[in-house]
Amino acid sequence: MKYPKEYLQEIKTRLKISTVVSKTVSLKKRGKEYVGLSPFKTEKTPSFTVNDEKEFYHCFSTAEHGNIFDFVMKTQNLKFGESVKYLANLAGMRPYTFSKEDEIREEKWNKYKLIYAKYVEFYHKDLFKNPLAKDAKDYLKNRSLTIDEVKKFKIGYVSSDDKFKEDIFKDFSESEIKDTGLFYFDENRKKYVDRFRDRIIFPINNISGDPIALGGRILNDNKYLAKYINSPETPFFKKGSNLYNLDFTRKLSNNINNIFLVEGYMDVVGLSKNKVDNVVANLGTSLTTRQILTLNQFFQHIIVCFDGDESGYKAALRAAENSIVELKPEKEISFLFLPDKHDPDSFVNEKGKDFFEDFSKSNSVPIHEFIFSHYSRDIDDKPSSRAIFEKNLRALSANIKDEFVKKYVLEYFLGKVSELTPNINFKYKKNYVKPARSLKSTQNYYNETKTLKAIDIKEFSFLYILLKKSDLIKHNFNLIENVKLFSSENKTLFEEIKSHTNNFEDNNIESLKIDQSLIDRVFKYASIKHILIKNLNDDQKILEILSELIRDLKNYELELRITDLESKFSKDLSEATFNELKELKKLQKFN
Repeated sequence: MKYPKEYLQEIKTRLKISTVVSKTVSLKKRGKEYVGLSPFKTEKTPSFTVNDEKEFYHCFSTAEHGNIFDFVMKTQNLKFGESVKYLANLAGMRPYTFSKEDEIREEKWNKYKLIYAKYVEFYHKDLFKNPLAKDAKDYLKNRSLTIDEVKKFKIGYVSSDDKFKEDIFKDFSESEIKDTGLFYFDENRKKYVDRFRDRIIFPINNISGDPIALGGRILNDNKYLAKYINSPETPFFKKGSNLYNLDFTRKLSNNINNIFLVEGYMDVVGLSKNKVDNVVANLGTSLTTRQILTLNQFFQHIIVCFDGDESGYKAALRAAENSIVELKPEKEISFLFLPDKHDPDSFVNEKGKDFFEDFSKSNSVPIHEFIFSHYSRDIDDKPSSRAIFEKNLRALSANIKDEFVKKYVLEYFLGKVSELTPNINFKYKKNYVKPARSLKSTQNYYNETKTLKAIDIKEFSFLYILLKKSDLIKHNFNLIENVKLFSSENKTLFEEIKSHTNNFEDNNIESLKIDQSLIDRVFKYASIKHILIKNLNDDQKILEILSELIRDLKNYELELRITDLESKFSKDLSEATFNELKELKKLQKFN
């Protein structure tokens, strides 16, 4: 059975090809493309290109060319179905199992989308031609919206006219319509009622551009009715997994690095009207990690911009506490607080695009600074107050998934805590508060490491263990004596370490007859540092880590041999070369 075309397209839509390729190849931006060293052959000059806009990669050295699925199949030696499962998981999608349930779900999904498409199209057109929509048109006009914005966002108005309901119930079954959440059954009146009756509607599209839910605003404020409502959650719509206007903004991500996250539909429409197109809105819920992960797929910098009032501040704080867990060195999350009584729509309407963007650059606060600022507002000089304060900050930083960011955010927090405690003793400062490195520095570090190959990082980690645990290496010398390194500088350092193994002391790095800069590089770039520090006295654990690194190094050597043989076989087509290649690939599969 074949995967549904739409399922495969959803994967391609959710994942940039550069995102997937960068897990294997170190890429650098060059114009609209990314370039890197070919994963298909050994080379010194980059000949491998990736184009997100056209959704393909091309290797000029080998003529290899293809899409996201081709790349995973060729670099990971997977079949097509296996590559689909791998990428679906990476994209946060449910696996497709070709069961009867999947077939039924696929059929329901198609009906669901069709009903929503008909609903949106009908009430969008009805806004312009139905006399009952006059108040809705006046409202949109008073919000300074033009026909262009109304058409761009497919804004509509659901009148009291039941014509659409009558037609849709002829074309689809009651259960199919009920599953969309567009209508609910009124027990008192014993009939189905349009959920969005007498409301302006804003279609919520999935990432592929299909309407899958609605936001609805009442025209006249009524204390008995919510100003805004959303479609209820369904098997095909989860508020915490979707964002308003993401289908449009993702297309901008090849040229724009930052995205504004706002609270409301009108904020998105109002900013777009003023040519600020890189904007999305959450859907009436607190910002979720799923939404952050989705935005991280496309943008480097998320700027949260909520209303400039107390409720906007509280929403921003919840967003910060929820999203800090997903903070990464190469990604930024900032918070922009508007003047009181302003929302993004009113602010940009009054001040204009240029002022808004300048204001954003000057006033955006990084997430770790915002969190510290908030928590520090209520502390006093009581030890218990300061203890709770520090405990809360430690707990927040402990939840951060990325180890690099976790470390530096905690250092920032503790550094700021020490500033608030001028009488703190020297011992505490020395033992517990390290100089805080900013997230910008962390990002710079990340950028530096991006220029290194993955194998370089492995070598640095391997050498780091040898330098830090020389006593352990002495008694397990057999593990390392036949290991092969590939960087000439690292080879030199490795040979010097081996020659000094019998008299090398942990604290006597200076005895090595080697350029100090080589050792400094090891200590700077070894990714294993934080793990080793935690397990410094656990020899068994360190040996396990060392063995894993050695295996990775040997596998890399094996890959190089296979690449060389493939090149050789393409020229001589000899049986001996073929058999050798076959055996190496068996060995590779086993490892």
